[in-house]
Amino acid sequence: MRTESSRVLVLNPGSTTTKFGVFSRGGAEWVSALRHRDEELEQFRGHSALAQLEFRAGQIRRALEDSGYDAKAFAAVAGRGGLLPPMACGTYLVDEAMVEELRLARRGEHASNLGAVLALKFARAAGVNAYIVDPVTVDEWQECARLSGSPLTPRWCYGHALNTKAVARRYARERGRRYEELRLIVAHMGSGITVSAHRGGRTIDSNTPEEGPFGPDRTGSVPVKGLIKACFRGTFNEKQMDRQVFGEGGLFAYLGTRDLREVESRMDAGDGEAARVFEAMVYQIAKEAGAMAAVLEGRVDALLLTGGMAYSDRVVERLRRHLEWIAPVTVYPGEDELEALAEGVFRVLDGEEAAKRMRAERPETGQERKRLVIGLEEE
Repeated sequence: MRTESSRVLVLNPGSTTTKFGVFSRGGAEWVSALRHRDEELEQFRGHSALAQLEFRAGQIRRALEDSGYDAKAFAAVAGRGGLLPPMACGTYLVDEAMVEELRLARRGEHASNLGAVLALKFARAAGVNAYIVDPVTVDEWQECARLSGSPLTPRWCYGHALNTKAVARRYARERGRRYEELRLIVAHMGSGITVSAHRGGRTIDSNTPEEGPFGPDRTGSVPVKGLIKACFRGTFNEKQMDRQVFGEGGLFAYLGTRDLREVESRMDAGDGEAARVFEAMVYQIAKEAGAMAAVLEGRVDALLLTGGMAYSDRVVERLRRHLEWIAPVTVYPGEDELEALAEGVFRVLDGEEAAKRMRAERPETGQERKRLVIGLEEE
């Protein structure tokens, strides 16, 4: 039964931050963001993301108490979904099977793996359910998007589904349209960049973090032969090479900073190298959006820019110049991920959507690398 006083706690762990808040049906009541210092995180280096569970939970609990919230006084708790098997968009109940999948981390370690586990910890204390909404492995790709060019390295879908879906739905509401009726390109531009094509209420293609434009600290697509040579040169081991691509690539590799504001300050001071790298990054984002226009066969209702970089007037102006010939550009700076988590849970609490369960079917013996098949059961 709907209760107007119901509150939902939402949690979004990132690599160096934990964002969280308390939401009612009217929107955010209180939000907070904890920035974790390098020296705090150093003790967890080399360990699973889940090793940070008690550390982050303790900080969240203290922040809630300091702001007058009882950690047990919530109707539900939602966490950002991590590197789970491919699954449809929607709101999922967190259970032991999901926690075990995140513990095994077969698809990789990432701070987002903490989201569901943190949510379950706080939900159990409150005696309520924990959920995730539109996890990073939401997979709605059309089949032709899955082939990479080599069976050695198939493409698999993961990216900023939570924010891109939320922004697409928001745009549709503001225009009095249904999301399912629109053909959209959404460019999420944060520490990672995801440019996606939306048709019929589905994300039919997108770049993954291994592809597409370079960003603040990721290389995006790089020349394959050069990468092979770098791998076998012996300069870096596997973990170090991974770090070169995810964490020390992009702006950081060229300019020694991940902060776009610093890059723009250097440009204003006449730094030609900063300008050259900035223009190349924006150029690559525009190219990826152009590719998604081709995916949509040139029929695009709108192009949406979101994420932290969308606060930059310079980025937006350059992208408008490149892309407005495709479709009108609308800007949603920042990310709506906390709100999107809350909205997904309230849809379940209000009976507008049934919560799903993740069910992973183990691959056949000898085919451990085969893509897992995910069945969906309604709660």
